[in-house]
Amino acid sequence: QSREEYALARTERKTAQGYHGFAVHAAPDVTLEEDLARRDLTINAIAQDADGVLTDPYGGQRDIAARVLRHVTRAFAEDPVRILRVARFAARFTDFSVAPETMQLMRDMVTVGEVDALVPERVWQELARGLMERQPSRMFEVLRDCGALSKLLPEVDASPHLMRVLDMAAQLNAPLPVRFACLGHELSHELGKGLYQRLRVPTDCREIADVVARENGNIHRSAGSNATALVRLLERCDAFRKPQRFADILLACECNACGRLGLSEQPYPQRQRLLAVLTAAQSVPTHEVAAAAEAQGESGAKIGEWVHAARVIAVAAASALAVVQT
Repeated sequence: QSREEYALARTERKTAQGYHGFAVHAAPDVTLEEDLARRDLTINAIAQDADGVLTDPYGGQRDIAARVLRHVTRAFAEDPVRILRVARFAARFTDFSVAPETMQLMRDMVTVGEVDALVPERVWQELARGLMERQPSRMFEVLRDCGALSKLLPEVDASPHLMRVLDMAAQLNAPLPVRFACLGHELSHELGKGLYQRLRVPTDCREIADVVARENGNIHRSAGSNATALVRLLERCDAFRKPQRFADILLACECNACGRLGLSEQPYPQRQRLLAVLTAAQSVPTHEVAAAAEAQGESGAKIGEWVHAARVIAVAAASALAVVQT
């Protein structure tokens, strides 16, 4: 009736691989300590009563003070999602380390095939949350160190450059689609397509990642492009129909460029310049151009050519003006 949600004290018994493979028992005879034993990390296995008194049977406060992510019991090994959660917590709490025994336990879980039972939706859910943390690179470092990265994301090479790009995206407070595009900016079309399909990546993330992977080199080199090439770039990026998405594409490219070693403080003028180019091209009154083309007997693709030509003229004029003002 109230729409409030309550989590009952429970115990679980492993019945099959994966995070669905549990028989859950929730009853009044389950003690608080038994319930806390099923939590993943000691820092999450602390309870507080109505008077503020803490129950901490597994040393969670000690591990908070020591900045350690440590599993509670061997029950941790029964749920492969916990590997992803530890990696995500490492990305959020950047001064915490993973306890050596917890890392070994995660390696053992990978070896026996527990991560193979994870469903794509859950992998994406944890991956997306981890990408939005303070230091996303730490998530991938933990996954790599325990062997899960090659199982879950075989397309992703956790190179130092990629890790810097992801952290630059976090530093610039980029939204999720931009951060995901940064993750896949070096993937070929086929590798990217396989990743998107396997994890059932949402359309907004998939579309930006696709364009960034295809066009980031052209965007980086756009300073030397003429007006015709610039308008074609806008068209390939679908910038006229989706200007906000184009802005996100440029942000991902900036993260990519500034993620290169020694360039984190360097300006990325391509972003503002291409936004100005888009503004100039958008100033063209396309309805008037189309009407003029129709008056000359043009139709279909020919009208599009007139609009394209008008946009090239507008971009060239704006670029010439910018040079004069400079």
